[in-house]
Amino acid sequence: MKKLSLLLLMCLHLGPLFAQDKVVYHFDHSESQGLRGLRNIRNQLEAAPDTKIIVVTHAQGVDLLMEGASDKASKIEYAPLISDLKGKGVAFEVCEYTIKNRGLSKDQFILDADFTPSGVVRMTRLQSKEGFAYLKP
Repeated sequence: MKKLSLLLLMCLHLGPLFAQDKVVYHFDHSESQGLRGLRNIRNQLEAAPDTKIIVVTHAQGVDLLMEGASDKASKIEYAPLISDLKGKGVAFEVCEYTIKNRGLSKDQFILDADFTPSGVVRMTRLQSKEGFAYLKP
């Protein structure tokens, strides 16, 4: 019994060392964060393909996930990059408060976009309750 208790204690202590990496990327300004952020995500997945990544957008960051959105300087469209990352398990979420406040509609967003009632609440819960690291490109 003593050995079993010790083994259980070791598993609880070492468990976080073997846990999957989880990251929430915060986009609130697609013009300055868009291409750089998507490339950061791609690079992270190349180095650590098991990483669970959720992208949460709000404010001007939701523009990243709108139909036809592209980087202004390079003219690179975001949708193909997002679709590739979505195929690798990355989730992309749009804040519904932002949609309402900016007078947008869900049909203006690419099919790869999911929706969350509040981007700020979503990021808070991912960090505080689900153990996600926070990155802002």
